[in-house]
Amino acid sequence: MTDTDTALAPLRTGTNGNAAEPGAATETEIARALRAARAAQPGWASTPATERAAALHDAAATLRAHAGELAALLERETGRPAASGAEGVEAGAGTLVQYAELGPVHRGRTLRGGDDATDFMVPEPRGVVAALTPWNDPVAIACGLLGAALVTGNTVLHKPSERCPRTGARLGELLAQFLPDGVLHTLHGAGEVGAALAAAPEVDVVAHVGGTATGRSIAAAAARTGATVLLENGGNDPLLVDAGVDPVWAAEQAALGAFANAGQICVSVERIYVHRDLAAPFLTALVAAAERWNADPQPLVDERQREHVHAQVAEAVAAGARALVGGAPDERPGAYYPATVLADCAPGMRVLREETFGPVAPVRVVPDFATGLAEAAADEHGLAATVLTADMAHAQRAWRTLPVGTVKINAVFGGAPGGAAQPRGCSGTGFGYGPELLDEFSTVKVVHLASPPEHS
Repeated sequence: MTDTDTALAPLRTGTNGNAAEPGAATETEIARALRAARAAQPGWASTPATERAAALHDAAATLRAHAGELAALLERETGRPAASGAEGVEAGAGTLVQYAELGPVHRGRTLRGGDDATDFMVPEPRGVVAALTPWNDPVAIACGLLGAALVTGNTVLHKPSERCPRTGARLGELLAQFLPDGVLHTLHGAGEVGAALAAAPEVDVVAHVGGTATGRSIAAAAARTGATVLLENGGNDPLLVDAGVDPVWAAEQAALGAFANAGQICVSVERIYVHRDLAAPFLTALVAAAERWNADPQPLVDERQREHVHAQVAEAVAAGARALVGGAPDERPGAYYPATVLADCAPGMRVLREETFGPVAPVRVVPDFATGLAEAAADEHGLAATVLTADMAHAQRAWRTLPVGTVKINAVFGGAPGGAAQPRGCSGTGFGYGPELLDEFSTVKVVHLASPPEHS
């Protein structure tokens, strides 16, 4: 994700007849929320795990009942179509249910010692969590972090992106009604609010999904306070298209990965390497697919993001790439940018080196699978990668070689529930989602319980 998610920006006033957006939290409000979260944490930690789980179950049911409202808010704030936004709300509710089920069975283990003592390891909540979440899928992502943190007994200060403050505020209201006072706080604002939370000595965990530069700043701040850091930073996810696959199918996969949600997905396809034997039919099919996506376009989140996307495209074209479709901002009102296919891309181009986070498919033709795999792997990011191949030996080689947290073979999206990959390189650190996220929000205490000596 691009670093604009937490960049300093003035808060916008209400539009379309809506109430004005929540104001940025002041230093006093942040300090008050930190004190309240710290005070509430022991009581929440001592609440039976089944009761914490029941709160998440109730919250999930309420989210589903308000899916239309949340999706409409998100569409007004970010341009994401309401139908797609409702899918994100459903995903968030499902994640809350998952953690409601996993929380009560999250347990430690016993150790084998002498017969005169009992030894065991028990998980305990870390304390106060600051969760900083993005705008591109704000309900689903927030529910993952908040659900895992809350069910393990932590209290949470949640700062949603300044680009969707009303959505974040409503999400906080819907969840907080099932929690004791002080357990969940929603704080609004841009980068300065997130920075204050990341640097606060009262915070035990900082969990951030967003841009790489912001993630690095958070890690530096947490190093001074000793807080645990969970980061899902930006990605530059490659798609490798091997010889021997159906070029039309491969192009449809590439288009879905690059253009869905206007390319504003954390694991969107950002760069494509196609075997030269398949290049011509693949590009023809990819252009056709892009034109179909352009028949029903989705806007980018705002003009600032559109400028970022076009700057990378224009720079690539100036350096020798060819825009086979798209390549210039849409003339209609709003932050539209067409699905764009760039051919003749070279390794030094920024569109291949950096995350674009827009509907752009830069294509590089490679002479063989080994070259494509090597170039796909040669990147500082390590979020995810996709390989389309009919060769099982190539599939095995690819997933073992690519230095990323998630490798998808023959599908750009999908996967079994419960996956909890760890980002690599500058894409972050720590597990995201799955049962392992419960471990991230917990700390382990080892107990040696010996009997006292008998009196003579």
